[in-house]
Order: sequence, then structure tokens, then C-alpha cells
Amino acid sequence: MPKYIADADICSVSKNSRAQKRHFNFILERESSGSKARAAKFQTHHGEVQTPIFMPVGTQATVKGQTVDSLKATGARVLLANAYHLLLRPGPEVLKKFGGIHRFMNWDGPVLTDSGGYQIFSLPHAREMNEQGARFQSYVDGRSYLLSPESSIEMQKAIGSDIMMALDQCIPATAPYAQAQAAMELTHRWAERSLQARGDSPQALFGIVQGACYCDLRKKSAAFLSKLPFDGLAIGGLAVGETHRERYECTALVTEHLPKNLPRYLMGVGTPIDILEGVHRGIDMFDCIIPIQLAQRGVAFTSQGKLQLRRSVHKFQQEPLDAQCECQSCKQYARGYIHHLVKSNEFLGWHLLGIHNMTFYHRLMREMRESILGDDFVSYYEKKRIDLVRADEANPGRPPKNARTAQRACLGDYEIHTSTQGFSSIRQISSGEVMHSVNRPGDEATKLYIEQSFLADRLPKQEGQADELVIWDVGLGAAFNAMAAIHCFEKCYAEQGENALRPLRLVSFDCDLDSLTLAAQEPGRFSHLRHGAPSRILQSGKWKHASSLLQWELLEGDFPGFIESAEIPDVIFYDPFSYKTDAALWTPEIFLRIFKRCLPKSSELYTYSASTAVRVSLLTAGFFVAEGIGTGPKPDTTIAFTRAKGAGDHPQSPRLLGQEWLTRWRRSGSKFPMNLSIEERPHFERLIETHQQFLSVS
Repeated sequence: MPKYIADADICSVSKNSRAQKRHFNFILERESSGSKARAAKFQTHHGEVQTPIFMPVGTQATVKGQTVDSLKATGARVLLANAYHLLLRPGPEVLKKFGGIHRFMNWDGPVLTDSGGYQIFSLPHAREMNEQGARFQSYVDGRSYLLSPESSIEMQKAIGSDIMMALDQCIPATAPYAQAQAAMELTHRWAERSLQARGDSPQALFGIVQGACYCDLRKKSAAFLSKLPFDGLAIGGLAVGETHRERYECTALVTEHLPKNLPRYLMGVGTPIDILEGVHRGIDMFDCIIPIQLAQRGVAFTSQGKLQLRRSVHKFQQEPLDAQCECQSCKQYARGYIHHLVKSNEFLGWHLLGIHNMTFYHRLMREMRESILGDDFVSYYEKKRIDLVRADEANPGRPPKNARTAQRACLGDYEIHTSTQGFSSIRQISSGEVMHSVNRPGDEATKLYIEQSFLADRLPKQEGQADELVIWDVGLGAAFNAMAAIHCFEKCYAEQGENALRPLRLVSFDCDLDSLTLAAQEPGRFSHLRHGAPSRILQSGKWKHASSLLQWELLEGDFPGFIESAEIPDVIFYDPFSYKTDAALWTPEIFLRIFKRCLPKSSELYTYSASTAVRVSLLTAGFFVAEGIGTGPKPDTTIAFTRAKGAGDHPQSPRLLGQEWLTRWRRSGSKFPMNLSIEERPHFERLIETHQQFLSVS
């Protein structure tokens, strides 16, 4: 049996292995403001690599359905091949005869080889694991092989890749702690053996951080591997069972503990939105089969969302897959033709969709790199994180006829509600009330609370001003309003820099976090939560921006219990459920307590309600009440000021309620709050009639 497939003696790592030199010069060109995103470059034996980069998967020395020329035309720069599969066929003898994989497949660019660790994971019933490695039977000829750190490196040397990977033990991300710890420790021992097996090979070698979704294990793994002379470090064991939120959180945690002077590679994670989120958290390199695999299934990634070309809606369409794309498929072929190829199971359809999808991926990587180098990544991220989760908006699918019998996504008293316009929000099951039911929730949050409060204009420091801006977010819900405020801050930060902004404190209140937890489990439907802040809030109740200029905290419990102790607000986003569902938060008593708490400042309260009962409750508490902008079917909303000059100082100059409103109120059949007794009504009426707001205009 040849040396590279024979059982190898387990040898200890030599004392001088830690002194081995690294095999390429990694240059960090730029780190983005307001993000961990970074642009870098390094030189391999087959050319320079610029990051962030996506590496098409050529498992068996070919990217399925593509030629070398078509790959280069899409913008591919680095390809990934797999030592496990190439070991079985064509075998190391063939690759050695050809002088390595580059001449074998006629590819002159860099190649990265996976060690086979994932294949060990994916064959749990067809191999035997021990300290030496994994023994398995070939799916090609039934022969027995041992894949060990030494034989994996020996095979990767025969392949002649520019970057080799150390053998690791990959396990499900949701594995029990003891199993995750044992796999991590075995990965560490194998990492040292892989370094020893490399010897004097000029090929670079990456180590792989493991630890499932356990923070302490990931930190230990990152710390251990960072001390070894690897040329780069990868994050393994993700996209194998964890949620999107867990994946993003784990990625952010690991990159915080990796050295900045080495490339970072997130293995096997590769939807466009996952790549964007990975770059945002400091990842440099990605690979995945998705762009080619989905092409085989008839799916195209476009600037208008994902298209399923099997759908008959595309049968007569003469436009290209994406009018904004310059790939060969879009230049030369219509959707209708590609639809025909896909429906006919013609290989050409798969090939053309593969060209388009790979072009989409490489363009995404170039755009991210350019935005990082231009220090505009945060703005790019904010736009792209919405674009990348779109469905086919021009041709939305029909809801299933048996929608009522479909399994509902729910948690506690909340479920996900999808509108007829295709956007998702949260519905309270017991009351039937839907949060942001008419307009897209993110759009409504931005229009009603962010734009109307002119938050972007409040954040820059004024001359001689350095005080903190405090926002109360009453009714956190699925965090639409809070995240809209955070996105506004991050955009201002990216555009103006930290020296130009005043500190911002965002205080959210809610007594039930099930709605946010549920939404966070479905980031495809709630794209505003594709951010590190919500998971931190759910974990610890606090999150701080990297600049420390923005702090978000959650006060969990009944809002009235926090009114007198919470930081005095400058702005209040008042967005609890309606009076019908949450009457206790809409009473004159609550508004009076809010008013008294705000008195040291000139504060403003914004709410979606324009009901007479809410407005009179605000007025009797002492607020000056004005008409806010309309949202959807509502002609107006409400703004309340603690001081008379508040409306005049406001950039929008909202119209205070005047004599016309007062006349309508006098005639109203619902002029008093519902819980007001008959004995209290005369006093309540006098408070309205004698309010300074109406006396000043009489």
C-alpha cells in the first residue's frame, strides 16, 4: 500500500515546528468604519488573491458544468478541490504524473484543497474514527483507506494546491458540549500533526477552528490555533445544523479572537446574504456549492431577487435573467429560452445559469471590496442586506390554497403573519392584532419614527454640544423601530465618522421577548435582524456599537415600572399594542408619569395612534399635541411635545391641534378615555378646554 494511503505512525510535533515560517505575505489594506469588514491581499505561487473572495467548489478538479474559460469569464480567481475525493479518483499517482492539479485541469490560478474533514463528518455510518484518523471504504472500488493528518497532507502535496487545510473533526453545530469539546481537542492534536507532516513544502497551510456553537470552546480553539505557525485560519463546523442567528453570532465571536495578520476563511457558508454577513463580521474567504447547485435546480440570483426558471411565468419572457448583469448568459439568451432548457432538462440550461450565478457572486465580492476600500461598506451593507433576501418581486408566487392547514411558525402567543403584499410581520394570537399590518414594517418604522423625528439630523454634534441623545423605544416587539434607529446611526457613522457624532443611548421596553425571538429565527423573512445587535439583546439585554458611541439596552418587564428610573428621554417611539389590546399603556395616568419624567428636557413623543382618546390623554397630562404624518390608510399620526415651543422648533413644523380639532372633540361621542368615571369627566373636560395649546390660538 503506498505511503500516502497507509496507516501512519502517530508522531509528536517537533519543538521547532512553531518556528516554521509562514508561506505568503498577507497585507491588510483597509478595515471598514463601523464594521469588521476588511479588504486584504496575499500572494500565492499561482498569483495574487484579493479579498473578500468567493472560491467556486471544484470538488473533483472541476466546477460542475463549467469550463476553465467560463469560470475565468465570471471572475473566478481561486478554486477549491477536495483531497478526499481526489484520493479515491483519479488518485495521487495520476496527479503526480501530471505535475499537480493545475496542469491536470488546465487552471493557472490558485487552488485551495479541503482536507477531507467534512467528508469524515458526512459518512458517519461508513467509517471508523480513532486518534489516528478515519478508516473508510472507497465508494469507487471498495478499497480500505485511512485518512489521517499525515495522509491528508501527503495527498494535498500530490495535488500541488497553493493552500492546504489541516485535517479536522467536524461535528454538528448543535452537538452536546462534551462531544464538541472532544472533537475540538482532537482537531488541535491533528493540527499539530498536519504542521509536522507539511515539512518543507512551499504550500501554505490553514488551521480550522472548531467548538460547535459553544462560545468558550470557540475562544479556546481560536487561541490555541493562533499560537501555531499556520498561514491562515478557518472557521469550520458551521452551516451544519445551527440557526442563522447562531451562525452569525459564532462567526463574530471567533473573528474577535483571531489575529488580524492572517486570512480568515469561513468554510462551506455561501448564500449571498450569509457571505455579506460574514464579511461584515471580518471574514475574508468563502466557498460553497450553492451557486452551481441551485443553477442545476433552475434558480438564478438576480438584482431583483431569486428567480425559479422552472416556473411557467417565464415561458414567454424575452428579457435577460438580469438587466443589470453583463455575463454571457444575460447578453445572449432570454429568460424564455433558459426556461425551455431547464424544463427540458438540457445541460445547457444548467451551464448558462451556472455562468450567471457565478458572475453574480464574483460581482458581489468585488462590490464589497470596493466599498471597504472606499470606507463605505456600512452603507453598502444596509442596502444589500435587504436586496439579497428578495424573492421574485415581479412575479410573486401564489399562496397555497390550503394555507390554513399549513404549519404555522409561532412561539408563545405570537406567530409570523405574511401579508398579501408578501412581507412578514408578527401577529399576537390571543388578540389577533398584527404589528405593522398595512405597510412594510421596516418602511413604516423609518417613515414614522426615524424620518419624522429627524434622527439623522440630531446625531451630528452641534457647536459646543456633547450630551447624549436618549431614545425610548416603548414596545420593542420584533425590533423594527430599534433596528431602524441603529441603521440610521450606522449610516451617519459611515458617512461622517465618529468625531462628528454625539453619543446615542437606545432604551427598549417590553415585557415579552417571544415576538423578537420568533422573528430572529426567521432572518429570511425579517431581514432587519441580520445584524449582531438583536442576538446580543436577547442574550444579555445590552449591545454596544464598536465605536462605543451607540448603546442599546433592554428593560424587560412592565413599562410603568421603569418610567421613573430609566434615563430621561429626548425622543420617545411609543409603539405598544393598541388600546384594545394593551389599554394599561394608553391611560392619562401613564402619560402624566411620562410627562413628569421628561420635564427637565424638551422631549418629543411619536406614536402611530391618532385616536381622540389617546390625544386627550396626552393633552391632560400636559403635552402639546400635533398631527404627525400619515402612514398607509391613516391620514395622520400623533406627535406630542413637553414644551410649547417644541412644535415650532421641530424641522417639520407639525401643526398643533387647534380650534377645529377642539370643536370636533366637543361633539365627539368618544371624547373621554374609556376608563374615566362620570365624576372625573368635568375635571378632565376643564383640563382640555383650559390647555395652553388652545388658549394660545383662541
